[in-house]
Amino acid sequence: MRPHVVKGSIRPKISTMPRQQTEAAAFLDIYKLVIEKKRLQQELVDIEARRLQIGDRLALLDQQVTGLEGRVQQMRGSAPAPLQAAPPKPTRSNSITTEFETLFLEY
Repeated sequence: MRPHVVKGSIRPKISTMPRQQTEAAAFLDIYKLVIEKKRLQQELVDIEARRLQIGDRLALLDQQVTGLEGRVQQMRGSAPAPLQAAPPKPTRSNSITTEFETLFLEY
């Protein structure tokens, strides 16, 4: 099972050590934000593709259910096949019989 994910805002990754306020630190922050933005955009594309895939599968399942329901209705509409009579039981004779008595045991 997947771990439970709390729905809410996406929290940015933070560093445990504060950096000095320099131009390089600002560029590093810009780079991190751009990378996160690209990652989230790709995640949106993947989610949309998955949503379309699920939608297609649901449509196919609906078609299959409709087809099977139609087949059931046709089977109900046609006359049921006549039941065949059970074969006659062999009669007991003086020879060895092949019938066995069934015994049920409960534990």
